[in-house]
Amino acid sequence: MKAIEKYAEENNVPIMDKKGLKFLVDYIKTNNIKSILEIGSAIGYSAINMALSGPNVIVTTIERDEVRYLEALRNIKRFDLDKRINLILGDALELKLEEKYDLIFIDAAKGKYIDYFQKYAPNVKENGTIISDNIYFHGLVEQNKKIEKKNLRQLVDKIKKYILFLKDNKEFETNFYKVGDGLAVSQKRKDDNENISNA
Repeated sequence: MKAIEKYAEENNVPIMDKKGLKFLVDYIKTNNIKSILEIGSAIGYSAINMALSGPNVIVTTIERDEVRYLEALRNIKRFDLDKRINLILGDALELKLEEKYDLIFIDAAKGKYIDYFQKYAPNVKENGTIISDNIYFHGLVEQNKKIEKKNLRQLVDKIKKYILFLKDNKEFETNFYKVGDGLAVSQKRKDDNENISNA
């Protein structure tokens, strides 16, 4: 694992903060998560950690950058996890996945979080969860000072819109955690019709 962390540092590949990663792994264990879809593999760091959280955990993970995809492939094979981690090369917004998952983990292009959420919400099982990383984006989301760089300011504005989108979402109930770089845990609400039929 240290070799992956070293590679990430030397090649400027963003990997998950250790405190955030611990929160994620603990969540998987506590909630008996078995099937996971990850949007944004990078070099496979979080996918490997999620798979290692339990012997029956199966991870499908998507990466659009070919160099990172190949490095992730190497890392997954190094841990002998290629039977439990299905790595897909492609753009998550262009893929069509039919399977439903206990957990969807979003850690890709921050400006497209709403798009990812809306596209893959139907792939969440009943009582399933979507977890989004980097919600506070290095503290920039919460600061009041004007961000000088236009591109960075626009990105932070998109993350703020995503937070509002989560707060207003009727299908999911979201809790926000100041762990690592900020995590949003969105639990799928029980269907009202289902509640009526079970009453």
